[in-house]
Amino acid sequence: MNVDTIREFCLAFPQATENLQWGDDLCFKIGGKIFVILGLDHPRLCLKCAPETFSELIEREDIHPAPYVGRYKWVMLDRLDALRWDELRELIRQSYEMVAAKAPKKRAGSMNGVSPRARQKILAARLVDRLRAECSPGCPI
Repeated sequence: MNVDTIREFCLAFPQATENLQWGDDLCFKIGGKIFVILGLDHPRLCLKCAPETFSELIEREDIHPAPYVGRYKWVMLDRLDALRWDELRELIRQSYEMVAAKAPKKRAGSMNGVSPRARQKILAARLVDRLRAECSPGCPI
């Protein structure tokens, strides 16, 4: 397995996106939340695991708690071949599902990513539209 294979697999999940962060780390996200980090300069991989899986994985060679997020049950594979491809695919799938379950859900009409000032203007315009719809003819609104 290589970076391209892992990238293709991660992007196959519904609503998965990728973003280059922190220099050379390719982050795969669902709803703005990371589920896999793939290092490009020195191929390595970080992902979230269930607590029991985390305990088992960190006992293996070339796998340890991920820096900064290990306490949240993220592991780092120092080599992409530290696990068999079928094992890695299953762990990536589980990571995606755990993160997706907690990611914010997008709604129609959602204002995620809108600045507070723009949000205020949008809400004011919606209020005026609603008042106009409810107002009788000749109303000054």
